[in-house]
Amino acid sequence: MTDTVRVLICDDQVLIRTGLSTIIDAQPDLEVAGECGDGRTAVDLARKLRPDVVVMDIRMPVLDGIAATRLLAGAGVEHPVKVLVVTTFNLDEYVYEALRAGASGFLLKDAPPDRLLHGIRTVAAGAALLDPEVTRQLVGRYAARIRPTDGNGHDIPLTPRELEVLRLIADGLSNNEIAASLVISRETVKTFVSRILTKLGLRDRVQAVVYAYRQGLVS
Repeated sequence: MTDTVRVLICDDQVLIRTGLSTIIDAQPDLEVAGECGDGRTAVDLARKLRPDVVVMDIRMPVLDGIAATRLLAGAGVEHPVKVLVVTTFNLDEYVYEALRAGASGFLLKDAPPDRLLHGIRTVAAGAALLDPEVTRQLVGRYAARIRPTDGNGHDIPLTPRELEVLRLIADGLSNNEIAASLVISRETVKTFVSRILTKLGLRDRVQAVVYAYRQGLVS
């Protein structure tokens, strides 16, 4: 990633693209690398322009945001691109699938500009972006559908404390909230999170949430 974060905006609504572009270009450390209105073009442009972050809508023509995300950031992609999904949430039952497809996080379309900018910077820096307020609803709403029938949490290579931290991550708690809940320091939580991701071979907190639900560790 260069000093200036280059962003590709993908949304089929021109007004949304224009608004996002205006907000992003007004920042000294961000710039719009390109815009498009469908998933197929998003994939082509991302491969050509190599932006630091792709802000991706889910419901788009030609190729939807889930399929586009999978092609850009999914398993086996040689040079994955960081994808930040934007969604209306209440209408979108597909966000979970976008996260499974490789997205680094998600935001609601009605989020204030400062949250959007924070999200772009967070994802560009290599961290995952999960909104604690909606994570439980987002994944939990589809837990019955996504969890394997034999998921029971057995044979997971984590200590009891690490399992406890993983469950709290899946519940949507931030590091500060986990620290308060377990009465440990934030730095200790960060260490636990790092160990969990390493032991399970996961990329980020998004994948940790998905893993926890698929293993039946939370309900």
